[in-house]
Amino acid sequence: MRAKVNPKTAATRLRRASRLRPRLAIVLGSGFNCVTNAMAAVATVPYAKLAGFPKSTVAGHRGEALIGKLGDTPVILLNGRAHYYEGHSMEEVTFPIRALAEYGVDSILLTNAAGGINRKFRVGDFMLFKDHINLMPDNPLRGELPKGLERFIDLTHTYDAAHAKTIRAAARAAKATLRHGVYLALPGPNYETPAEIRAFAKLGADAVGMSTVPEALVARQHGMRVAALSCITNAAVGISKCELSHNEVLDTVTQVATKALRLLTEIAKRHG
Repeated sequence: MRAKVNPKTAATRLRRASRLRPRLAIVLGSGFNCVTNAMAAVATVPYAKLAGFPKSTVAGHRGEALIGKLGDTPVILLNGRAHYYEGHSMEEVTFPIRALAEYGVDSILLTNAAGGINRKFRVGDFMLFKDHINLMPDNPLRGELPKGLERFIDLTHTYDAAHAKTIRAAARAAKATLRHGVYLALPGPNYETPAEIRAFAKLGADAVGMSTVPEALVARQHGMRVAALSCITNAAVGISKCELSHNEVLDTVTQVATKALRLLTEIAKRHG
């Protein structure tokens, strides 16, 4: 980040946008931005107006914060994220999470598109994180420690059990196929080699992607309850017989949009 920006500045801008004060935030990754269509938004703030929020250059990541209600539950949606592979620092990638913490969010759902490593997974399934393997080359907790926070974060229970129970109930109501698995995070932007996918399977990974884990780390540092959900948009290379492309991801996203919308709406309804 070229100049230090206090997350309180962006949080203040969000508070001024609406009197509604959601405690739940949902970060919409690839495959989930359709949820904005069901949001009863009372305010929309482009990231360009939120000091410190990085710009995303990836298709499907609009770059705006919406405050309103989803399933009658007050929610703040981050429609799109920045990624490490775009050239952003980890500090920049995770800055919106720190701003949400300053805003008053205490529960967060992180969503993404991922490649399926587990051969039981099918394209269009959703996977609830039960754990992760972090192979990113940098850590957002590295460096200057924000005042009042702990440096050494225990990750035994990174993904909240109560959140998981809520999401399982929501998936049943939405008639969405929900898998449970371990997500492996890589820096990208290239897709993996067949040899890498075989190695990751032996490590215990069920799905692979290029985001989410840095945000989960920072959310836990701030004491948030965290859940994370992948849409399996393709089989990983070596499992799929086709060459991978971002267009394939976007095509699957379009096909599962209705299910994703129902699932996230049901999750919001059940949030306590």
